[in-house]
Order: sequence, then C-alpha cells, then structure tokens
Amino acid sequence: MSAVTLAVHPGALGDVLLAVPALRALRATAGGPLVLAAQPRIGALLQALDVVDHAVAFDTLGLDALFVDDAARLPGLPEVGRLVCWFGARDPVFLRRLTTLVPGVVVAPSTPERGLVWEHLLQTVGAPTGHWCAPVAVSDRTRAEGAKALAAAGCEGPRPWLVVHPGAGSAAKCWPAEAFARTITTVATRARVNVVVHTGPADGAPAAALRRHVGAGVAWLVDPSLPTLAGALAHATIYLGNDSGVSHLAAALGVPALVLFDARHLAWRPWWAGARTRTVTLTDSVPDDVEGVVAGLEQMLR
Repeated sequence: MSAVTLAVHPGALGDVLLAVPALRALRATAGGPLVLAAQPRIGALLQALDVVDHAVAFDTLGLDALFVDDAARLPGLPEVGRLVCWFGARDPVFLRRLTTLVPGVVVAPSTPERGLVWEHLLQTVGAPTGHWCAPVAVSDRTRAEGAKALAAAGCEGPRPWLVVHPGAGSAAKCWPAEAFARTITTVATRARVNVVVHTGPADGAPAAALRRHVGAGVAWLVDPSLPTLAGALAHATIYLGNDSGVSHLAAALGVPALVLFDARHLAWRPWWAGARTRTVTLTDSVPDDVEGVVAGLEQMLR
C-alpha cells in the first residue's frame, strides 16, 4: 500500500478552506491517500467534497504533548510517508520535538507575516505549477440534499436566488443587519430575486437582528450540516456574506460571491478568482457601502 500523506490543520472552516489549493497540490503529488486532521465536521466536509481521501479528528493526534519538553509525552501520530503540519510552528519546543519524531516533516504557520493566506499555504508544500484554484465540484447527491433542504426552508421560487449569510466567526466581522436588510430589499425589488438567508449555530445575534428587519420576506435555511449547506450553495445564483467560513465555502464552490471585509483582513480573501471582495464599514450602516454592495450584486446578475 502507498504511504499516507497527513496534513494537519485544526483551524476554523474558513481557515481550512483557504488550504484547499495546497491540499490539492499535496494530493496530486502524494502517491498515496491524503488524510486531513482537522475539526471533525470540517474534515468530513472536505472528504465529502473529494478534496481529501480521508479525515481524522485533530484531537486524536495528541499533538499538544509536543509543547512540553518531556520525552515521555508523545503524540498519537499514525505511520505516514509525509507530514505537513500547519500547527505549532511558532513554538520552538513543538517544532524541535516534531521534527525529531518525523524527519522531513513540513511545519509551517497557518498564516503568513505578509501576503495572502492561501498563497502562503500553497508555498509551504512546495507546490509545482498547476491549476489548483478551480472551483470544487459538488456531487449530484450533495446537490440533491441541498435542494431538499432549500425546499424545506420554503425556497421554491424561480431563479435567480440570492443566498445571504449575515454571521461570522466574531461579531467584529459582521456587517450591520440594517445594511444587509437594505441591500436585500433593494436587490430583491430591482432584480426580482428570491432571497435565502442561511444561519448557523453561531449566528444567533446577527440572524435575530436581520429577522427583525426582513422577517418572513425571505426563506430561512437554519443549521444545515456542512455538506447539506454545500449542496444548497451549489444552487445559488449569487451569494453575499461577511468574511466567514460560509463565504469561503461559497467561493470555493464557484458560486459568484461578494464577500465583505474589514480592510485589515484582506489577506484572508478567497482563492477562487471569480469571488469578489469589498471593504465596508463594519461598525455602522453606511449608505455608500449599501449602494456599492447593491451595485456589485446587480452587476453579478447581468
């Protein structure tokens, strides 16, 4: 059996999705199966999307043992032919112990000091020239699951469909609900689009705020699994969201996406060239920002 390549990335959804080009390059050159150690639901998503061959829970590796300079404490690493670890690189004890245990291991930070995150991750694996940034394909089965979830959410109107995600990993990354509401109502009226708002487990506050503005005027897709969400996003005509894992998923799937950023965080922009980014004021609903986002969405619909 060919040797396993193990990639380690315990980050949040958006951070791991920025590693897709690097994971593709690893898989193409691995000569054996590519296994991703990540948060379980994220690893399962990337396996379902056929980005990796298998996934294991990051916590099962016991890598925290390597932060202590104690030879008696060892991780539970499987036998691998190649290991790429985007974790612990800035800790000298961890770095020394892991490189001793696994000669030839690549240990690199998950973010660069400068430049784009996805380009940095690709460079860490020494990727050869290749087309690593094509959209991720969604299987017919996953698309069908997404369609079923959309129908259950009440989204049965004709296309075009605008999918909106008003949440993010932190409140500081969220565009105000009032700004989202003004954008949604304007685009829906002018372009005659049907709107689906997705909310996940961590989106309670922004979802509640947006619901107060738009209520039942949109369909609400609430807490689908990540593979089901991927299937639903595959049916979107256009997408609007904050700098979040869901926005990175939409972009990775090749959905025409407009992602709203704080200007300080543009290093985390998506890797798919078809995704658009726009910097906005996140602390207030600024009319010029709303007009710019509306114009961007309308242009994407043409």
